[in-house]
Amino acid sequence: MKPAIRPIAQLPLSFSASVKMLSPVRPLSQACLAAMLATISIASLVHAPAARADTVMSPGEKTPVAKNIATETLLEGLDHPWSMAFLPDNGGMLITERSGALNFWKPGNDKPAPINGTPQVWAQGQGGLLDVVLAPDFATSRHIYLSYAEEGKDGKAGTAVGFGTLSADNTTLADFKVVFRQEPKLSTGNHFGSRIIFDRKGYMFIALGENNQRPTSQDLDKLQGKIVRLFPDGRIPQDNPFVGKQGVRPEIWSYGHRNQQGAALNPWSGALWTNEHGPRGGDEVNIPEPGKNYGWPLATYGINYSGLPIPEAKGTDGPGLTQPIYAWKVSPAISGMAFYDSDRFASWKHSVFIGALSQKRLLNLKVDGNTLKDEQVIFEGERIRDVKVGPDGYVYVLTDDSNGKLIRLGQKN
Repeated sequence: MKPAIRPIAQLPLSFSASVKMLSPVRPLSQACLAAMLATISIASLVHAPAARADTVMSPGEKTPVAKNIATETLLEGLDHPWSMAFLPDNGGMLITERSGALNFWKPGNDKPAPINGTPQVWAQGQGGLLDVVLAPDFATSRHIYLSYAEEGKDGKAGTAVGFGTLSADNTTLADFKVVFRQEPKLSTGNHFGSRIIFDRKGYMFIALGENNQRPTSQDLDKLQGKIVRLFPDGRIPQDNPFVGKQGVRPEIWSYGHRNQQGAALNPWSGALWTNEHGPRGGDEVNIPEPGKNYGWPLATYGINYSGLPIPEAKGTDGPGLTQPIYAWKVSPAISGMAFYDSDRFASWKHSVFIGALSQKRLLNLKVDGNTLKDEQVIFEGERIRDVKVGPDGYVYVLTDDSNGKLIRLGQKN
């Protein structure tokens, strides 16, 4: 029986007030080879690539643990919560549960309230209702974007993204419209991704998993293991790097990704940053650039879950491949990602928070231009699925469990 959702402490009504199988080896497709040969000309057409330092490796077991952290559990009883979004003007928050529920919650309420009108989801394995994001023009449109696993005709699934209009009383999502579908549908329950990010120009980026079908990340006629860039209504921008390339999906922004479960817009540079699960080792952070190949499965810092090498991998790097900016030799199973640009806690300023599932941690790393350093553990003991910085400057996390929690973190004193 699903446990009742309950508050742990009585909370004030505003956020600001409340918290002063091994795949066979196969050759690259013709589309992929053609795209790789075209990379140089593509980069020059879009913009010059940013300067990039070598990959920085995590200190792993030597990562220090912060000691001055205050935590408060706000909710329990959530069914594998996946994502959250803050409504403006201290209007509460939206929380997704992987089983398919979209919820509205505001401090002072004893439990979240379900929102009607959500799409039917394929809730199997890692699939279900996933990300929730407010449209850039939410203040006038009240559009809410959702990513979710969608079933295909043969019983397999893929990621879909759509939006609906949230009612003024936060009880209904009306007129839901699908604007993106990952094709072909190949997942039997694994590696959907997926995060939705809007940049400052209003483009929508969707970070996608490769459905646990490794070679597809290099196949540019497929949408597995890619980042796609679209207009909010699903139209394809004509300056996308592969527009007009024969046999290549024009939605694609970058490729060679594995299972991207974290993404955020860097508030200082305006660039999209993503993180992704490696196999057994090799989790990584990237700053995806147009037309670039991020290597999976041709290059990785990890090995297979069986302990054997990844069959397609030739090492940690290769010709035409772009290295991650940061990587873990032992996988934390990284997930949600949020930059910290609040004035509330000075020592967190100019840093990024990254959740970890298997290591049951929340990590914090300093951001120095396009590099990460000074990794530390902020919180331990729960599988962290999502992390967001609230409008109050506190850090909020969702834990991945059948009795999932919403936890608020700050610093003591």
